[in-house]
Amino acid sequence: MTPVLLLAAEKESAEVTDWAARIGWVVGLALFVALVYWLMREGWKWRGTLQGDLPELPGAPDDPGPARLTMSGRYHGSTTAGQWLDRIVAHGLGTRSRAELTLTDAGLDVVRPGANDFFVPADALRGARLDKGIAGKVLTEGGLLVVTWAHGERQIDSGFRSDHAAEHNEWAEALNQMIDKTEGAR
Repeated sequence: MTPVLLLAAEKESAEVTDWAARIGWVVGLALFVALVYWLMREGWKWRGTLQGDLPELPGAPDDPGPARLTMSGRYHGSTTAGQWLDRIVAHGLGTRSRAELTLTDAGLDVVRPGANDFFVPADALRGARLDKGIAGKVLTEGGLLVVTWAHGERQIDSGFRSDHAAEHNEWAEALNQMIDKTEGAR
């Protein structure tokens, strides 16, 4: 046999995989991923601790009145007003979820299955606009309804996306009209 054929035959019979090294790399990678997830979780908890001065979220009144508008969609989170990357996680405001919004004369009721519901009284509403992003979510221009409201000493922006994006304009107009009437009454 020629030397080239002998080398080819030896390579076929030689073990190709070093299982100990491969298992070591897989275990090391799994530990690294677990460490990264643990650090992310600790960062989330630390952010909640830093925002501990935020008061409890108000609940809906017993009789909020008739619904002016309703919307089903997604709640994408809340941030400090004007700072679209400064996510607020205290009291569950950082948890994304499905949401059912109801606007009444008393305010904005946000019902979130699997997360904390909250209510924004009409006198706490500060503005509504269409935007393209909030911490962790960027959409096309006008793809997000952002409601600005006061909670304690903070101004908060909360982002919502309707299942029917055409509803966003109607919601922004209705909220801003309601805010103008409330400010005129003060």
